[in-house]
Amino acid sequence: MTESKAVLASVSSVSIKVIRTLASSYKIPDPLPWAQLAGPLAAAEDAVARLDERLAKSPIRDGAISRTHFTDACASLWLDGELVHLDDLVLHDAGMDVRAPTHELTRAHAVLRARRRIAEAKPDWALSATGLASLRGRGEREQETGNRKEGEGSLEVDKDAEREEMSLEGPLGVLEADPHLASAFAAVDAANARTERRLADETRFRPERDSLIYDPDWDEGGRLDHWRAVVDQTRGLPPTLAGAIATEAWGEIEPLEHTPWLGRLLAAALLRDRGKARSHLPCLHAGLKSIPRERRRPRDAAARLVVQLEAMTAAAESGRKDHDRWLMTRNLLARKLTGRRATSNLPALLDYVLSRPIVSAGMIAAELGITPRAAQNLVAELGLREATGRGRYRAWGVL
Repeated sequence: MTESKAVLASVSSVSIKVIRTLASSYKIPDPLPWAQLAGPLAAAEDAVARLDERLAKSPIRDGAISRTHFTDACASLWLDGELVHLDDLVLHDAGMDVRAPTHELTRAHAVLRARRRIAEAKPDWALSATGLASLRGRGEREQETGNRKEGEGSLEVDKDAEREEMSLEGPLGVLEADPHLASAFAAVDAANARTERRLADETRFRPERDSLIYDPDWDEGGRLDHWRAVVDQTRGLPPTLAGAIATEAWGEIEPLEHTPWLGRLLAAALLRDRGKARSHLPCLHAGLKSIPRERRRPRDAAARLVVQLEAMTAAAESGRKDHDRWLMTRNLLARKLTGRRATSNLPALLDYVLSRPIVSAGMIAAELGITPRAAQNLVAELGLREATGRGRYRAWGVL
C-alpha cells in the first residue's frame, strides 16, 4: 500500500503543460519578385479587363453572370475533392431536387448564395466589417440579439403603459372578481414569468458554437484582423496582384475554421472594390480548377502568387469564350421569335434559359406561370437541346 501511494504521489506531482497551436501568419514577400510576376501579372490584368469590358456592354450580362455563379460554386467543391453535379445544384437551388440533397450539395449551395450576396451588394461591402460578419453568419445573430434586447425594453414599457391605462381607464363600480379565480390567474402569471426568465437565462448563457465542432482556441476575430491588415498593405499594388496576395494570405492564416472557400470570393470582391472587375465577380475557383493539380501548391511563395495570377487569367479567358458562345446561341434562337404575338412566352423562356445552365419543365412552369405541359411545348418550339440524358427527369439548356 505504501509503495502504491508513493507512486500515485509521484505521478500526481508531475506538471502538465497544455500546448496550444500558434495562429498562422502571413507576410508579403519583401521585395516582391517582379521578375517572376511581371509576365503573369500583365496577362491577368489584361484578361480580367477584357472580360469586364465585354460584359459591361453585353445584352446577356445578367444571364451570363448568373450562370457563372453555378459553375464557380461547383468548382469550389471540386477543389476540395468533392464532386457536385451542375444540374443537381441548379435543381436544388430551384427547390426541385430529384433526390435527398447531400452534404456536398448543401455546401455548394452555400457558396452559391454567398457569391450572389457579394455580387448584388456594393463593391466594398464584402471587405467591410459588416460584410465579413454577415458572410460569417454573425451579423444575423448580433442583429437578433439587438432586436431581442429592444423587444424586452419595449415590452417593459408596454406593460407599464398597460398598468397605467388599467388604473386610469378602469370603469367605476366594477364588481370584484371571484377570489379563487383571481388567485388562479395570479398563479398562471407567476408561472409564465418564471418560464420567461428561465428561457432568457438559457438564451443569454448558451454558447454560440459547439466545442465538438469548433475549436475554442481558434481566434477568428484576431485572424480576420490579421488578414485585413495584409489586405490593407496591398493598396499600392495592382488589383490582380492584390487579389493573389489576399488569396494566399487567407490560405496561410485560415481565419475561418470551416469556410476555406470564402477566401477566393473575398479576393474576387477585392477586384471589384479596386475597380478591376466592375461589371462581374471573377470566378477564381473555376480558374484554379483549370490549373494542373501538381502546380497548384508550389513551395516557393513567388510561384504560388504566379499560380493565382494564372488562375485569374484562365478564368477570364474561359468566361470570355463562354460569353461569346452564349451570345451567338442567343442570336440564333432569337430568329425564332420573329412573327410571334406580343403575349408569347418564348422571349421570357429565352431569357430564362440563358440565366441557368439547365432548365426543367417544372422550373419553366414556376418561372413563367404556366403548366409543365405548356413548358414542354415552348421548349419544342424554341428548339432547345436536352442536356441531362437522365430518365427520371428531362432538362434542357444552352451549352
